[in-house]
This record gives sequence, C-alpha cells and structure tokens, in this order.
Amino acid sequence: MKLTKKSHSCVRLEKDGRTLVLDPGGLSEQDAALGADAILVTHEHPDHFDEGRLRAALEANPAADIWTLASVAEQISAAFPGRVHTVGHGDTFTAAGFDIQVHGELHAVIHPDIPRITNVGYLVDGGKVFHPGDALTVPDHPVETLMLPVQAPWSKISEVIDYVREVKPQRAYDIHDALLTDLARPIYDRQIGTLGGSEHLRLTPGESAEV
Repeated sequence: MKLTKKSHSCVRLEKDGRTLVLDPGGLSEQDAALGADAILVTHEHPDHFDEGRLRAALEANPAADIWTLASVAEQISAAFPGRVHTVGHGDTFTAAGFDIQVHGELHAVIHPDIPRITNVGYLVDGGKVFHPGDALTVPDHPVETLMLPVQAPWSKISEVIDYVREVKPQRAYDIHDALLTDLARPIYDRQIGTLGGSEHLRLTPGESAEV
C-alpha cells in the first residue's frame, strides 16, 4: 500500500490502482481529494471537512463515495444522493477495495467550556493504517502504521507520547501538523522518537512511503 502525506491531516492511500483519501480539509491542498475513489472524513471541523473539496472530488469521479459520521453527512448528502454513507463506532465496510473498521465516538477535549463533538477513527485493512482524526482513540486491534496527531490545540506532547506507547504501532507518521513550525519539529521528533517506543517518522506534503 502506498501512503502519501498531504498537508495537515489529509492522507492518500493507494492499492491495486484505487485511491482512498482521508480528511481532505481546509488546511490541505485544494486538490487533495481529486482522483479519490473513496473518501473518509473523521469529523466536521473545517481543517478535516471542506465541502468544496469533497464536491469537486465527487463531481470529478461519479463513482466516488464518501463515508463519514452523521454531522458531516447531513451537510453534503443531499447533493449526492446514495453516495454519502453514515458510519459510527463499531461499523465495518469496504471502500474502494479497502477494508475499514470504525473506532471512536468523541473529539478530544479542547476546553471544558467547549461542547465535545463526534469524531471517528478509521482502521484500514486490518490494522495496516489507523487514522484517529482529532482524538487519541486506541483501537482494539494491533496497528502497524499510526497516523499520529502530533500537535493540536487540544493536546500536549506528553499525551502524544503516551498515545504512541498505548497503541504500540510499528511506526508512527505525523499528521495534524499544519500549525507546527519548522523550529519546533526537531523537538517533537526527538522527544516522540526517544520516548514513544515506536519508530517515529515524518513525511513532507506530497512525499510517499510504502506501508
């Protein structure tokens, strides 16, 4: 499987000539979702869900579908009848030839005064890749490649390190990093790499790896 990092939390997975795109939000490239055979969205925040990017992808490929939670589906399903599928924790489905399990229910706490919204993570092909969205969800299944939300308004680095320790992936690739400056990246790389207990890796936007 080929994994390509796009800006922020967007990831493209390619297998057997088909493409799965996760979280092509407003901080990702304008064309981040184009060419997708299937799109997964973890939650409604604009850095993960951008209606314009989704519309462009579905209009470009009439066979493409979206899988997401209800709060996102209700915003775009009317425009694409039968092509937007609502999922929740515990669901399983196949999208563009990828086997998907849904894990998690709530977004991480940003502040006690801010109501929590729903958020789901997607486990791809039996644990090959796990994208948790904006939560530190631990799936009840071994994970080979963890897409790691490395920096966010709702987290601190000790939580990120403990999350890697709890999931115990073979490797962790940074996502949710659009707000992380280049000056800070070596600090995160060193501390997560030293303390997390798993191989910690980072791809620049557009860079790919085999997983």
